[in-house]
Amino acid sequence: MADGIRQSSASLRDARQEWLLLGVNGLFVSANALSSTFVNVYLWKIKNDLTMIGWFAVVHQIVMALTFWLAGKWVKEGDKLGAIRIGIAVAAAFYGLVLLLGPSAVRFIPLLGTVQGISSGLFWLAYNIIYFEATNRDSRDRFNGRAGLLGSGSSMLAPWLSGIVIARLGGTYGYRLIFSISVGVFIAGVLLSFLLKRRPRLGSYEWSLGLKRLRDRSNPWRTVTLAMVAQGLREGIFGFMITLLVYISTGSELRLGNYTLYTSAVGLVSFWLIGRMYKPAYRKWGLFSGALMLSLAILPLFWNDGYATLLVFGIATSLFMPLYTIPVVSFVFDLIGQDKESAERRVESVITRELALNAGRLIGTIAFIAVVSYRPSPLAVNCLLLVFGSSPLLVWWLLRGKLGQPAAPAPYRRTRSENPERRRSRLPSPG
Repeated sequence: MADGIRQSSASLRDARQEWLLLGVNGLFVSANALSSTFVNVYLWKIKNDLTMIGWFAVVHQIVMALTFWLAGKWVKEGDKLGAIRIGIAVAAAFYGLVLLLGPSAVRFIPLLGTVQGISSGLFWLAYNIIYFEATNRDSRDRFNGRAGLLGSGSSMLAPWLSGIVIARLGGTYGYRLIFSISVGVFIAGVLLSFLLKRRPRLGSYEWSLGLKRLRDRSNPWRTVTLAMVAQGLREGIFGFMITLLVYISTGSELRLGNYTLYTSAVGLVSFWLIGRMYKPAYRKWGLFSGALMLSLAILPLFWNDGYATLLVFGIATSLFMPLYTIPVVSFVFDLIGQDKESAERRVESVITRELALNAGRLIGTIAFIAVVSYRPSPLAVNCLLLVFGSSPLLVWWLLRGKLGQPAAPAPYRRTRSENPERRRSRLPSPG
């Protein structure tokens, strides 16, 4: 009976940590949702140059990848919570810098991309490690559904409110107010992170583990890494291009805000429903269905690139995206936690995943810059969107033989003989 009470108490603490982590993630995502949708629009209004926007994304992606790799030693051997707090604080500094520079911001694209890259690298590295430790195989799909629900809710309301404020205030004052509010929300995220429990150090950091895995033909990470590169191909372009297309098509921040409201509302409902129903056994064909529909949703853009067509594309993407993202994320983290040895290398595994994603994003963004520099026609851009937007099908093809299968026959669980300091930390069992 005493063991049952202790297990129940530990489960409640773990559930509380999950909700706190969701809260920190929600504030970070909300602050970015308030402003990130309009940062590229703000830069575009100062200087109508798609190539400049592309290079801003390139610098961001390169610095984020370097931050992941270099900060891995600190996160594994030092303080994960310190990394997540500094990541949020640097995000606040980014928007503060945009406020300070004003219209001169277009002259400091490398600096802005560097600051944003450091923020993203630190936050998402630490967040993914804590997320892995706070969840297990049984709870991961549910947690990802909740995170997606929270992200969709933030993406639904925040840009919509930002669009209203910017449209009504006019000029640059609306942008400055929204960027200032984002700084405040980031500060709230830092404060909430102090409620997360401190995590133990994880041993020594192996700098070249990802490269060793790629050289081993029998290692499953070889295929998974290629799949993550394929996933990043779409993210590199779609992460900034669609909102710009909506603004260029309408010339209105208000209509851009409405666009995010409608599409994110669909995403919110979709993440809620799919997150409740998804099980590991559904991953293979669920991912295929999502990947196929994400690709087909791009086709209408060849006939018309007006607001209505972009809205249809956005709604279809939001509707089917959870079918694609939930199984991919859950599968990779199940692989990280398949056994004790793998779980102990979770920092290196998360970094391998993120470096692969950023490699794909970089390839996609460089391709975008090449297209708009040498053949900036609507047809060329749409062909680029179709080719790279269909990369989820490549992700499915690479992972199809692994999805729906358990990562290991006997997932790692702690025993009483483990280090007592680790027992006192109450670190949740890796999935």
